[in-house]
Amino acid sequence: LIMTLSLTLGAAAQQSDIQGTIQSQFDAFKADDFETAFTFATPRLQQLFQNPQNFQQMVTRGYPMVWKWGAVTFLDLRDLGAEWVQIVEVEDAGGGVHLLAYRMVETPEGWRIGGVQILDAPGVAA
Repeated sequence: LIMTLSLTLGAAAQQSDIQGTIQSQFDAFKADDFETAFTFATPRLQQLFQNPQNFQQMVTRGYPMVWKWGAVTFLDLRDLGAEWVQIVEVEDAGGGVHLLAYRMVETPEGWRIGGVQILDAPGVAA
């Protein structure tokens, strides 16, 4: 019983930390603070984009729903071993609804976003 309770509390703490990281990045995007938003990416993604300006171009062109969002709802969290995937429903500024899969990686600095995939879902905007 104690081991089960311990595992449950550990998973809840990870879920809270993961969702906190994602929400913090959403908040930075809403404030047009791409320097802060860039800090929530994994070191691998930071190396790939090189600087917050390149990251900003990718986000504003490829993921406008996370840049100018209206509402965020955290759905399913999946443990895939080396990484976790958080499914997030995002309502964009125009009211369109999008489903995204956030690949989350635990680093020495905490949970970081390792990638985002736009999911196809019935009744959800693409």
